[in-house]
Amino acid sequence: MADTAEVATAAGSKDPSVGLRAVRSLRVLVERLEVLQVQNARDQGWTWEQIAQLLGVTRQAVHKKYAGGRGPLRRKD
Repeated sequence: MADTAEVATAAGSKDPSVGLRAVRSLRVLVERLEVLQVQNARDQGWTWEQIAQLLGVTRQAVHKKYAGGRGPLRRKD
């Protein structure tokens, strides 16, 4: 499922095989967008606390997910 509008429509399908595939596609999209926006925020000097507040999670949770050793935004020192 490539087109976002089609995926969003498919998520409401009465056919569970269609709906669940769409939900999976949306989940992948949201994860990619979150990584992109967290990276944008960090590049602009935002703190983990600021990012966490807007995502509705704790600072520790967002830091662990994105900077904690294996996260997609970990520093490569």
